[in-house]
Amino acid sequence: MSLSRRMRNGVGLAGVTALVLFAGACGQAEVEPTAEVAAVLDGSVPINALPNPYSSTDGWAKLPDGREWGSTAGVDIDPDGSLWAIDRCGANSCAGSDLGPILKFDADGNVTAAIGAGLFLFPHGLHVDRDGNVWVTDARGPSPDNPETAGMGHVVIKLSPQGDVLLTLGEPGVAGDGSDALLNTPCDVVTAENGDIFVGDGHGGQNTDATPDTVARIAKFDSEGNFLASFGHWGSGPGEFKTPHALDIDSRGRLVVGDRGNNRLQVLDLDGNLIEQFKQYSRPSGIFITDDDTIFVADSESAFDEVRNPGWRPAIRVGNLQDGSIDYLIDGTVEAYPEGSNPEGVAVDRQGNVYGAVVSGGGALIKSSM
Repeated sequence: MSLSRRMRNGVGLAGVTALVLFAGACGQAEVEPTAEVAAVLDGSVPINALPNPYSSTDGWAKLPDGREWGSTAGVDIDPDGSLWAIDRCGANSCAGSDLGPILKFDADGNVTAAIGAGLFLFPHGLHVDRDGNVWVTDARGPSPDNPETAGMGHVVIKLSPQGDVLLTLGEPGVAGDGSDALLNTPCDVVTAENGDIFVGDGHGGQNTDATPDTVARIAKFDSEGNFLASFGHWGSGPGEFKTPHALDIDSRGRLVVGDRGNNRLQVLDLDGNLIEQFKQYSRPSGIFITDDDTIFVADSESAFDEVRNPGWRPAIRVGNLQDGSIDYLIDGTVEAYPEGSNPEGVAVDRQGNVYGAVVSGGGALIKSSM
């Protein structure tokens, strides 16, 4: 990895970040960054001018029986190397649908399994654990205007690869207040090596009508689904969240949270203590971390308006958590998205192919390869 990558306005973020961290690690006096560098590190300078060595392909994933893609979000890699992804039943909701929204694809893009029919309103986050079980969050609750949604939503469901329900976190159709095991529009889920479960709970914290009572936390459960603890609450301070939209665990066993409403990554230990944060990866909707701590951060929202994250381009940014570096921007340009796609979920297979799960514009699963 080159430390001479140049950012917008000529700032070499990778080299500067590495220098600051190296000096601290060696016990030297703290390095005071220049105003220009500080602006990059605090996220106030958009980082868009990055190389893109990837070419992107649409239409490689083939749905059976004439089924059309709807919006998608969660995507992850199975231990056998294949890909799991969400399709919201050909639309942006699965309410009333009999389609299986959780799809498994082989390397040629063929669907080899479709599971989860009738279980979800709004399948959102997806995690595949070490045993190949598939965890999916349902980030909506029932609507009084739609009887088909009654008794559904606000849960995380653990499925076997064959689609058997193994565990449910939360109570279907019941919204929690962020104080206990009940969940409220959970965004994402990840499991630790010891089996503990972490849920990014609360999709509404980034909304303009959010209040300090809005659920925005990490809920922790043991491997059997027993509630253990709750970390954080709504806000913008250290260890606070405005929509903990994406979760992963890095090589050092740290929980990395895509705190989307605050345009940052927060890194916690598994007891919920804040370690550090990164603002140079834009507005994180999805994250994927490889064994060497290379991080892929999907930004799906920065182009929606000039309020959420002004000046930043939606894309997948690639860097490394070891030094906070950032090297590439995968724009995901294909015919259907000629100005670049805006993936909400991201995953990377053993061959280095990057998959972007796109919600907007009807939905797509974009594959990018070097």
